[in-house]
Amino acid sequence: MWGGRFAAGPASVMREINASIPFDKRLWKQDIAGSKAHVAMLAARNIVEGEDAQAITEGLNRIAAEYEADGVPVDLDLEDIHMVTESRLAELIGPVAGRLHTARSRNDQVATDFRLWVRDAIDEVEAGLAALQRALVARADDHADAVMPGFTHLQSAQPVTLGHHLMAYYEMVRRDRSRFADARARLNECPLGAAALAGTGFPTDRHMTAAALGFAKPTDNSLDSVSDRDFALDYLMAATQASLHLSRLAEEFIIWASQPFGFVKLPDAYSTGSSIMPQKRNPDAAELVRGHAGRIMGCMTALCVTMKGLPLAYSKDMQDDKPPVFEAHDLLGLSIAAMTGMVETVTFRTDRMRALAESGFATATDLADWLVREANIPFREAHHITGRAVAAAEAAGVPLDQLPLDTLKDIDARIDDRVYSVLTVDASVASRKSHGGTAPDQVRARIAQAREELGS
Repeated sequence: MWGGRFAAGPASVMREINASIPFDKRLWKQDIAGSKAHVAMLAARNIVEGEDAQAITEGLNRIAAEYEADGVPVDLDLEDIHMVTESRLAELIGPVAGRLHTARSRNDQVATDFRLWVRDAIDEVEAGLAALQRALVARADDHADAVMPGFTHLQSAQPVTLGHHLMAYYEMVRRDRSRFADARARLNECPLGAAALAGTGFPTDRHMTAAALGFAKPTDNSLDSVSDRDFALDYLMAATQASLHLSRLAEEFIIWASQPFGFVKLPDAYSTGSSIMPQKRNPDAAELVRGHAGRIMGCMTALCVTMKGLPLAYSKDMQDDKPPVFEAHDLLGLSIAAMTGMVETVTFRTDRMRALAESGFATATDLADWLVREANIPFREAHHITGRAVAAAEAAGVPLDQLPLDTLKDIDARIDDRVYSVLTVDASVASRKSHGGTAPDQVRARIAQAREELGS
């Protein structure tokens, strides 16, 4: 590769550290596509003769078929996917293969390949997240009026519906998808033709290659073209946020599956047993999703640290840009698939949810609100009165709606028997009719909108 510049070959350790083919072989489809677009442009601009371009294209098609059938051969002496492919092309069609690299460098070649790969990766993630949203919407629809305790500080706060709770994750995933869509739009500019860093003296048509590869336009600065990895960082940051949301859902399933909660029974397909305790049903899939979030965050941090001090344009450090993106993508895909499967197949124990919603004085806020509405009491005073009522109910060992009216009147004479209409959990959730509230009618309305958004 280095021609006459070097008199001796690399040291064995240099051979090992310099080669990226063990991981960048994943770019082979994008590398073949970029090379075919490039040689077609070279022929159209009369930089390469049409006959040579045809031979190169046919050779690339044959190599693609070989890779598809047998995988990419790993040859450390050839360093990377670009040289492995070019070497094989030379074996197939002879010296004419060398014309393929006219008016390009490995710098713009890898920048183009990597953008194409990340773009494909975003499309895969988008499809997976959409499937997760559909699963969330379907289960939320099943349980739009199933009452459960809503928590703050993991303490029973106010009753909500299970459908409302699940739709909260729909909203998180909706934002995740928007971040990936933004990242895709930003990356959709083609570096091919920027060459090593300064552009090329050949009369190329970068708009032609950009269009052939599905990019919106060519990049506008050759230095930035080969040194930019913002698109990879955008992907990793979006992946990190998505993994955090998946981890939160996984954590809730882990807590809900524990015996003290008993809100869900996880399916056998997403659980494991114990080597010593036969009664155990461990939520291992959810725990691994939770763990993957940390690894994905680590991948994002790794690339940030790699890029933080690099001068323009290309430095060999940037060879390490791909492993963290590949790792994060694999982990994210597994996490999305696992959580989608769990959402689709988990058994929600709504009777247990209702029982705990009724046992934690979760309608205390409803009592305070009633005092404000019906007795014209300032909220802070109503809050104090309600606190005394909760203390009385706790002492008596009964929920608020079973406190005798006389007890309530002893706390504040302005309370009358109308108050019982707001003290049940069903009355509480039904009253939360504000936009985005937990009232079943509001939940069903949002579900209908979500189905329209998903095109289902």
